[in-house]
Amino acid sequence: MTQTLDFLDGQAAIVEAAITSRLSARAFTSQPVPRPVLAHLLEVASRAPSGTNTQPWKVYVLQGVSRDALVAEVCTAHDALRADPALAEEFREEYDYYPAKWVSPYIDRRRENGWSLYGLLGIGKGDKDKMHAQHQRNFRFFDAPVGLMFTVDRVMGRGSFVDYGMFLQNLMVLARAHGLHTCPQAAWNGFSNIITRHLGAGVDEMLVCGMALGYADMSNPVNGLHTPRVPMDEFTKWLD
Repeated sequence: MTQTLDFLDGQAAIVEAAITSRLSARAFTSQPVPRPVLAHLLEVASRAPSGTNTQPWKVYVLQGVSRDALVAEVCTAHDALRADPALAEEFREEYDYYPAKWVSPYIDRRRENGWSLYGLLGIGKGDKDKMHAQHQRNFRFFDAPVGLMFTVDRVMGRGSFVDYGMFLQNLMVLARAHGLHTCPQAAWNGFSNIITRHLGAGVDEMLVCGMALGYADMSNPVNGLHTPRVPMDEFTKWLD
């Protein structure tokens, strides 16, 4: 029997609160996240819909020594890439997350987001060293105790990325419902050759993205960034 949910009893407000309080946290405390909690989040998140129930997601959970070893290796590679830009050919994303050519309004939103973040951190346009250090915070999972890596089978089509997005959103909203925060991270994608080797992933697997998960350090100014959203009427067309 299908369970009927009565959203008049406050459940809708709880769901909305989890969605609207979600943010991409960029500073975490060292408080550990119990494994049973992580397992529960992933189990429930797997109820995300997927085309013909293909369930294309595959998740690697990094904690402790394994997490720290990956952080060290990728940070070293990130520094090497800055010192020798020719290494860019070695560290290429396997799929285009961003467009090859930026146009408005997307480039405007991207710039606003970047300079809002740097403004909170006191990083000016010419502060190349500080920009590099802040970007490298991605590769430290922003100090979160849990790092997640997500892969997909190369045989799958573009639709699986739609399915994957719903799975990731489930996971992030569930994390909020349990008092946790997350930061989904495409920044890792350029280092997929290092990451998949570290994970022991098969050659048939492609990195989709990473994610930091833990308890946000809300005393850190960086977590005061709340990105704006365009009004609903700007992205909606009503056809009556």
